Amino acid sequence: MIPARYEASRFPGKLLKDLEGKTVIRRTYEAAKNTGLFQQVYVVTDSDKIFEEVTGFGGKAIKSKEEHECGSDRIAEAVQDMDVDIVVNVQGDEPFIDKASLEKLLDVFQQDDAAAIDLASLKCALTESDEITNPNNVKVITNKNDFALYFSRFPIPYPRNTEAHITYYKHIGIYAFRKQALIDFYNLPMLPLEETEKIECIRYLEYGKNIKMVETSMQTIGIDTPEDLEKAKKLLRS
Repeated sequence: MIPARYEASRFPGKLLKDLEGKTVIRRTYEAAKNTGLFQQVYVVTDSDKIFEEVTGFGGKAIKSKEEHECGSDRIAEAVQDMDVDIVVNVQGDEPFIDKASLEKLLDVFQQDDAAAIDLASLKCALTESDEITNPNNVKVITNKNDFALYFSRFPIPYPRNTEAHITYYKHIGIYAFRKQALIDFYNLPMLPLEETEKIECIRYLEYGKNIKMVETSMQTIGIDTPEDLEKAKKLLRS
């Protein structure tokens, strides 16, 4: 499932912007489809323009019936009557997903601690200071078993001890949900931490859900700004 809003606050219409001959949403859809990991791939959108773009190139799209605050809500509405177990959410502005990372993500539901996992997501190490401080990059910290403790747009943890050796991790907006966790999310109200940070996965933590984080080294550019779009074009050309 690829949630796709047209009116993105930082970069309206970004999913229909040209990315080296194809729209951003088409690049993302085709990347997900080409992994061969999924029985079905859908774009779930509130936008007639995005719906028409996806169906126009032969993709599958679902039009949301209600207004939604976030992608998880949009997907939950779409899958609530589907006979599925695991639902993967690939953000519409993440066109550089790869099969190996998605396989690692799905594999957690086969591991020894699978029963404790409500959903899983990806993270990658950040090395540049401007990337660590950039509020468009959501950071995540985990416990020793790689379950998420918190997500923030602020650099976490705060480096009060400058001699400590710490790796900062960026949260990549790709999730694998148990369907029930997704439906629970849909029926629970937003709480203050999620509202403050504007990070939807915080709601899962606030209600006691367990998020397993999986590290990946894949190159990813979430297209949140016009500058990100230019970076994505350069990456495709390289």
